[in-house]
Amino acid sequence: MGFRDLVYRLYERRLEASLAGLSIPRHVGVILDGNRRWARWAGLADVSDGHQKGADHIFELIGWCRQAGVEVVTLWLLSTDNLARPSAEVEALLRIIESTVRELVAQGWHVKPVGALDLLPVETAQILKDAAEATAANPGLLVNVAVGYGGRREIADAVRSLLHDHATKGTTIEELAEILDVEHIADHLYTAGLPDPDLVIRTSGEQRLGGFMLWQSVHSEYYFCDAYWPAFRRVDFLRALRSYAARHRRIGS
Repeated sequence: MGFRDLVYRLYERRLEASLAGLSIPRHVGVILDGNRRWARWAGLADVSDGHQKGADHIFELIGWCRQAGVEVVTLWLLSTDNLARPSAEVEALLRIIESTVRELVAQGWHVKPVGALDLLPVETAQILKDAAEATAANPGLLVNVAVGYGGRREIADAVRSLLHDHATKGTTIEELAEILDVEHIADHLYTAGLPDPDLVIRTSGEQRLGGFMLWQSVHSEYYFCDAYWPAFRRVDFLRALRSYAARHRRIGS
């Protein structure tokens, strides 16, 4: 181990120790941004190599989350906007996502797909559905994989589902308008029944949500990191937890 590695390890341990007894987020959402830029920075000709590197890095992150005591992690792997990229890149990314989901299942994680599966190729959607069914009873950390996900689309789907649900019960639009509140919509989100994210992390230096969990993140704390996702280190994760713990959450004030 070189001197720099030794210093890094010592700093990592110091950060970890500083979190003892502090508040840890129950649910962490992560916008895994910067795979393509990392590939270019690394001199790789194919941006898919960046996507693969980012996918491989996911398993380290969820390990860090479990060690820290996080209960739910939501990983934004593919947005609805990403589906408009060149077909060759999208197809390669979908294959990487499929392989990643299969490995999550093989490792015994509790996997839940979050997104508009009807926008995805049938094979990809089926792999996600099968993963959810196969791991539904698995204990421990819940890994939400957001694929074909967009915050506006989620809200639209929730409203659509709500309307269909009440239509089957014979509720008129006028009656629904009288009783409708935020909880009715929340009950039809992709994440219905799950706690909202306490902390949202975005990598690559971008300081925007880009449509990630628009409804659920209303009270979330945000942490923006300059590192591209494949270069996101455990110390970056621990810094995000430290930043979260240092904040005084004043929901509603």
